[in-house]
Amino acid sequence: MNFLAKALCALSIAVAAPAWADIGRDEAAAVAQRVASGRVLSIDRTDADGRPAWRVKVLTGKGEVRVILIDAASGRVIG
Repeated sequence: MNFLAKALCALSIAVAAPAWADIGRDEAAAVAQRVASGRVLSIDRTDADGRPAWRVKVLTGKGEVRVILIDAASGRVIG
């Protein structure tokens, strides 16, 4: 392969990498803590609208248990 073809191939892989990204339990817990400001009680892998997601239970400072769904591919809160 010539240099230009190799460079374009590497660039396309680098640009597509976030689509393959899968956040882990720790990242999901951190996102949920920022949203609910509390202590993480549990983290479970689940599906939400046909997409892989993390289901994070958080105990808030007010004593409420909140369930936060985190998209496993993007790390964004679902819903």
